Amino acid sequence: MNYTQAAGEKSTVKITIDFTEEEWRNAIATAYKKTRGKYTVPGFRKGKAPQPVLENYYGKGLFFEDALNVLYGEHYFGIIEKEKDNFTAVGEPELSVEDMTEGKGVTLVAVVPVKPDVEIEKYTGLKIKKFEYNVTDEDVENEVKKLLERHAEEVEVTDRVSKNGDKVNIDFSGSVDGEKFAGGTAESYDLVLGSGSFIPGFEEQVEGMEIGSNKDITVKFPENYQAENLRGKDAVFAIKLNKIYENKLPELTDEYVKKNAGVETVAEYKEKCRERLLKTAQNRSRDETENSIVSEIVKNAKAEIPNAMIESEIDRMVQDFSYRLMYQGLKMEDYLRYMGQTMEAFREQYREQAAPRVMSQLVIEKIVKTENFTAEDAEVDEKIAEQAKSVEKSAEDYKKNMDPRQLDYIKNDIVITKLFDFLMKNNELYSEEKPEKKPAAKKSAAKKKAE
Repeated sequence: MNYTQAAGEKSTVKITIDFTEEEWRNAIATAYKKTRGKYTVPGFRKGKAPQPVLENYYGKGLFFEDALNVLYGEHYFGIIEKEKDNFTAVGEPELSVEDMTEGKGVTLVAVVPVKPDVEIEKYTGLKIKKFEYNVTDEDVENEVKKLLERHAEEVEVTDRVSKNGDKVNIDFSGSVDGEKFAGGTAESYDLVLGSGSFIPGFEEQVEGMEIGSNKDITVKFPENYQAENLRGKDAVFAIKLNKIYENKLPELTDEYVKKNAGVETVAEYKEKCRERLLKTAQNRSRDETENSIVSEIVKNAKAEIPNAMIESEIDRMVQDFSYRLMYQGLKMEDYLRYMGQTMEAFREQYREQAAPRVMSQLVIEKIVKTENFTAEDAEVDEKIAEQAKSVEKSAEDYKKNMDPRQLDYIKNDIVITKLFDFLMKNNELYSEEKPEKKPAAKKSAAKKKAE
C-alpha cells in the first residue's frame, strides 16, 4: 500500500491510497469470510458456498464494497495518525474509487475535511473594551436579604392594600367581547404579585386593592399567546381580593447568623458576602473581557471552515441544551414534541451561532501555537496541590487517582490563562465609566474549551 496526500478545496485534504493486486485479492477474501453467511446458492448450505461460486452466481463485484471497507478500516486511520503533524481531520471523509483495473489492484480516494489554518490580521496593539463590575453596599444587603428570605414566615396582612411582592388570594372571571372563555375563571386563587405568572398588566392592576374589594381590569393577550383564539384580544377580568399575605423576615442578629450562616457576627457575615460577591464580579469581569478580546480579534480573522466543524459545534450546543433539560427533569424528545419541532429544525436555529464559535476557537488555538504557550510540569503540580488541599488530600494521593481528563483540563486552563494574560497586557483595554448591569456573563470560548 502506498498513499499520497494533497491539499484539496475548502479545507480538505485528498488522500489517494493505492493497493496492490495482492492486497485487493486478500481484502476480497476477507470480505467473503465476513459476509458469506448472508448468501444462499442452490446445492449449498447457507454460508458454505465457495467464493468463486458466489461470485459466479451473484456477480463478480459481489464483495467489492465490503472489501473496500476492509481496506479503509485497516489503513485509513493509520494514515490519519501518521499525518497528524500535517493536518487534523475534523469529520468523516468522502470516499470514492479512482481506479479498479483488473489485475492491477485498486485506488481508493478519501477527501477529508480538516481543521483550517486561520489568518489573523493582528492580535496585539488593538483597542478593546474591557468589563469591570464592582460590589456595592446595596449588593451586600441584597445578599443578606436572600439569607433572611430563606427563613421568612408567611403572615396574613389585614391593615393595608396589596403591593408588589405580596401573595394575594383572589377570585377572578375573565371575558372577551362579553363572553367568558375557558380557563379564565377561578376562585380562591393564590397569586404572587410581581411574579409574572399572569399576562402583562394583570398583576400590576391588582396592586393597590383593599381586602374584600372588587375591581374590573382590562388587559390584552399577547400576540404569541398559547391559545390561538385569544391572541391579541382585549379581555376584562372581574377581580375580588380575598386575602393578602407577606413574608415576615427574621431579625438579623449575631445569634441568627451564627445559627444559619456559621459565622459569629453580622459584620463577619456581611464581609464574607462581600468577598464572595467580589470574587464573582472579578470572574464575570474577566470572562466578559476575554470574550471581548476574542470577538475583536475574530473581526479581522479569516478561515475556510468546513461544514463538518459547524455540525460538530451544533452537536455540542444541542447536547448542552439537552443536559439543561435533564436537570429540569425533561427529555429532549419530549421538549421537541411539546414545541412541535423536529430535531432538524431545532439544530438549524443554532447554525448562525456555530460558525463564530468555531472561528473563535480557531483563533485561540492559532495564537497559543504561535506564542508557544505551554503548561510546565511545576505549574501543573502547583494546581494539583491546590486542588488536593481543597479536599484535604495529599498532592501525591490526589494525582494518583486523578482522571486523565482532569489533568488535561488543568493543563489547558494554565495555557488559556497565559494566553489571556498576554492578550490583556499587549492590547489597550478601555472600560465604560458605568457599565450597565447585565445577566451573569457567559463563560468565554476558551473557558468552555477548558471544561
